[in-house]
Amino acid sequence: MKRIIFTMLSTLVLQWGVAQQITLEECRQKAQANYPLIVQYDLVEKTKEYNLGNASKGYLPQFSLTGKATYQSDVTELPVEIPGVSIKGLSKDQYQVMLELNQKIWDGGEIHYKRKQVKATSDVDREQLNVDMYALNDRVNQVYFGILMLDESLKQNKFLQEDLQRSYQQVSAYMANGVANQSDLDAVRVEQLNTRQSETELLTSRGAYLQMLSLLIGEEINRETKFLKPVTTEVTLANEINRPELLWFDAQRESLDASESSLRVRNRPNLGLFVQGAYGNPGLNMLKNEFSPFYVAGVRLSWNFGALYTLRNDKRVIENNRRKLQSNREVFLFNTRLQATQDNSAIQSVKALMREDDEIIALRTNIRKAAEAKVANGTLTVTDMLREITAESLARQIKAMHEVQLLMNIYQWKYTTNN
Repeated sequence: MKRIIFTMLSTLVLQWGVAQQITLEECRQKAQANYPLIVQYDLVEKTKEYNLGNASKGYLPQFSLTGKATYQSDVTELPVEIPGVSIKGLSKDQYQVMLELNQKIWDGGEIHYKRKQVKATSDVDREQLNVDMYALNDRVNQVYFGILMLDESLKQNKFLQEDLQRSYQQVSAYMANGVANQSDLDAVRVEQLNTRQSETELLTSRGAYLQMLSLLIGEEINRETKFLKPVTTEVTLANEINRPELLWFDAQRESLDASESSLRVRNRPNLGLFVQGAYGNPGLNMLKNEFSPFYVAGVRLSWNFGALYTLRNDKRVIENNRRKLQSNREVFLFNTRLQATQDNSAIQSVKALMREDDEIIALRTNIRKAAEAKVANGTLTVTDMLREITAESLARQIKAMHEVQLLMNIYQWKYTTNN
């Protein structure tokens, strides 16, 4: 029993330890699953299934029930009179109830192209959702790298506090030896307080970013969670643009192609069978003035030429829409390639700055050590030493910011190109 409890506790501890780390990819996946728009994928598929089912039902027999009551000014009469025979004329008020069944034999491809149009429309809706969902990645990137920036600032702030604490102890010792005075110690104390205030501001900003990310991924994030830095990758301008917008443009083009194909169907004849069953006065025997049942069955051919009037303009409208779509696609590619070039330029710029960060830090460290030695010898004021300590801390912070900035620019380029 003790072994089982120990195993369960160990598992919980391991799970708790794993939960304290999170990656950018995990945040993206959780944000995609949590975003309310995700439910529309299922709605699009269901709508597609319903519309396809409705289109297919066009092959089923179609029933219609009609009824009419009329009064007419004249009725059919025999043009001759037969002596000794009384023929009752028809009533001018007539009645009829009819049930008709129609079965399509050939519809000229109307149902086929209707199903094709349904699929094309569904593809457009789905690709539009992909575009909207892809844009969510950029929002997650901004928040995630914002947290990394704050974490680096907090780390450098902690180092600065340690340096200032060491300086405080040194100045206290200098005071005992008569090298420094109370105002020098107060100057160090002021810097310590300023640094702690900066830490408070950074922690507050980090808390706000954590709340935003928690809302995006649908999970509460612990303040102790460690955010892992993504792995850096090399980028080149030779990579192609693979944004989901391109698939959206392709889906719209296919939808226009389906619409153009359906125009030809409107000018084709329709062939079908029909059966009419009716009850009325008069029936098929027009000379019989009484209610009677009857039926009619046959083959019906219909051909509507009215669509020919607008066929040319309908094709022109589709062609104009196709050109407009192509123009939008080219504009999107142009702007995306331009943005990718800017992103790559920003990456190269940060890399160039990072080449000198280590040297700047080394020089600042030497200057700070020299300043501390001068203070100990009484040839430099504590205020000047504090300025050098702050400058060294700032150099380290700039290097840390450059590292995160490089990652952020790389992932901005990856988002721009989807590579």
